[in-house]
Amino acid sequence: MIKFLDLAKVNNRFRSEIDARIASILDKGWYLQGEENEKFAEHWASFCGVKYAIGVANGLDALRLIIKASGFGKGDEIIVPANTYIATILAITDNGCKPVLVEPDIKTYNINPDLIEAAITPQTKAIMVVHLYGQAVEMEKIWSLAQKYHLKVFEDCAQAHGALYKGKRVGNLSDAGAFSFYPGKNLGALGDAGAVVSNDKDLIEKVKALANYGSDRKYHHIYKGLNSRLDEIQAAVLDVKLASLDVDNARRREISKYYREHITNPKIILPEVYDESAHVWHVFPVRVEEREKFMQYLADNDIQTLIHYPTPPHKQPAYQEWQNCSYPVTEEIHRTIVSLPMSPVMTDAEVEQVVEIVNAYK
Repeated sequence: MIKFLDLAKVNNRFRSEIDARIASILDKGWYLQGEENEKFAEHWASFCGVKYAIGVANGLDALRLIIKASGFGKGDEIIVPANTYIATILAITDNGCKPVLVEPDIKTYNINPDLIEAAITPQTKAIMVVHLYGQAVEMEKIWSLAQKYHLKVFEDCAQAHGALYKGKRVGNLSDAGAFSFYPGKNLGALGDAGAVVSNDKDLIEKVKALANYGSDRKYHHIYKGLNSRLDEIQAAVLDVKLASLDVDNARRREISKYYREHITNPKIILPEVYDESAHVWHVFPVRVEEREKFMQYLADNDIQTLIHYPTPPHKQPAYQEWQNCSYPVTEEIHRTIVSLPMSPVMTDAEVEQVVEIVNAYK
């Protein structure tokens, strides 16, 4: 069986270093807001090319905290891609804001910059871009719109650790960026974890306080906050694995290049890339009619696949108010998308086998 993602194999490469760091934490007896958090935050900020980073409990909280720290609430609109994972939407509605859905580009699957201006109203406060599948959004037009209409720009970087746009890392392309370190991410923890990055010191200080019960110091609460802290063990695990992130992303690019050069089955629509050296391939998405038939065929040939994602946010029961809305590009993507195996620990033989089986599909 060729696994979609073999997490045991991914993490066992770092077993001895992780064991040593966890043993050190156990010896110290300090599990929250300690040296490991400080170390990882410093290293992650440096990697992303920003001044500041703060670890939080998960990627959803990172998004929630950015919006909350920016002071947005009821009646404020935030533009967001219609085909994102629901967490991006949840972060907006959790703050009482209104998500305004904009269709993606069918070629890149990222938000279509040419459609954003028409969605801007006097209530619009921010544009939330999502660097979906590992490819950075084309930001030039978005920056221009933000400047023209005095909007904030936020990044959901959950699938794009290390991705680049015009030489700059994601997270450093906006007012603030949110990361998830869910175990399956390009940089994954051993549980839930997340981070906020920014060059805005005041924003980061507010996020830090909000994430710690709204407290700037013990038992002194300046905001109505929440509890969203990255624990020391996860911070240590991430710090160990960070040293290999660029190498792992390079391997992902090798695999994607082989897929795109050798998958020739006309039934399979391959992803388009505007800068191969900048993409980090969190997943390798293809589109195919009769998706269930295709996935069953691959399963019968011992190849695991996943769908990212089967149902768009506007068709989810949680958002009944959108049930009658139509976003045809989004719906086409969600109807046909399939993710092939993609992992830095895949062998060449496994990659070649995936290609051979996919090309034989009829």
